[in-house]
Amino acid sequence: MRDELRVIDLVTQARDGEKQAWDAIVERYSRLIWSICRRHQLGGTDAEDVGQAVWLQLVSQLGKLRDPDALPGWLATTTRRECGRVLRNRCRRPGSGFGVDAEQVPDTHGATPEQELLLAERNAALCEAFARLPADYQRLLCLLMADPPVRYAEISARLGISVGSIGPYRGRCLDKLRRDPAIAALTGGGT
Repeated sequence: MRDELRVIDLVTQARDGEKQAWDAIVERYSRLIWSICRRHQLGGTDAEDVGQAVWLQLVSQLGKLRDPDALPGWLATTTRRECGRVLRNRCRRPGSGFGVDAEQVPDTHGATPEQELLLAERNAALCEAFARLPADYQRLLCLLMADPPVRYAEISARLGISVGSIGPYRGRCLDKLRRDPAIAALTGGGT
């Protein structure tokens, strides 16, 4: 109970502009944010960006927290959302290693403008659908599409799933991707 009061006191003091209270919050919960980034397999600059975004959001929301005691949960939820945002944005960044970068695919057939438009629509729909997948599905599919290929044993270790579960898990990921409205609209399938 004393620990909970301390969180409430820190939040109250930080709201009142006390730098020491803010520093104590950052020191106390930085490890929480970092551990969530690691669970999402973010490191380096991505993890730093997530941390910075979370702390900036807290600065703007500190006065609006209804229950200061719930700060750790708020930080965890905000961090998970930021990690998801970073992972989704990887699909959209050229050369990110996630998804297919249409600019890097060589044009060997001299496509007509209509074919190029259809290809662009397909790629946009795929990126949109991929961005809506849960983060764990995105990580699995990215590891399976990595170049050079990642061995199943390494995928198993990184994601914490058994080697024998990777195939069925991949099937569920792809089924969810196929059922996405963006993909279904292109293929004429229902949701």
